[in-house]
Amino acid sequence: MSLEEKVMSLMKDAMKSKDEATLRGLRAIKAEIIKAKTDPGANGSINEDIEMKLLQKLVKSRKDSLTIYEQQNRADLAAKEIEEIAVIEKFLPTQMSEEEVTVAVKAIIEQLGAAGPQDLGKVMGIASKQLAGKAAGNIISGVAKNLLTA
Repeated sequence: MSLEEKVMSLMKDAMKSKDEATLRGLRAIKAEIIKAKTDPGANGSINEDIEMKLLQKLVKSRKDSLTIYEQQNRADLAAKEIEEIAVIEKFLPTQMSEEEVTVAVKAIIEQLGAAGPQDLGKVMGIASKQLAGKAAGNIISGVAKNLLTA
């Protein structure tokens, strides 16, 4: 079952149970899927990698908004963002901890024989592919920079 089919099924359930928070999150996912399918070159379909990136982008934008709302003491809007993040994260694989990312990046560095900051691009290329959907890019980047400069 594709992501779009899962979302549509859950949307029906959320509508029946009048679960507004879940419905908002699912509608956001559906809108992004439709947008991605109509992008030039998509040919009306998207693969699992694009779906993961799309979901990560949705979560990141919601977290950015959440930070702003919390700074402005807008608890009502912050609560909506938290609800939507919870719905969207259900479709993402469990996120790796920073320690797990460190272990994975160390293994990649050893595999490549990377020696210093000049090899960051090589390490990030492989790490981003291997850890796609499992860890945020900024965490992978930070860990790789720390390990290569240490």
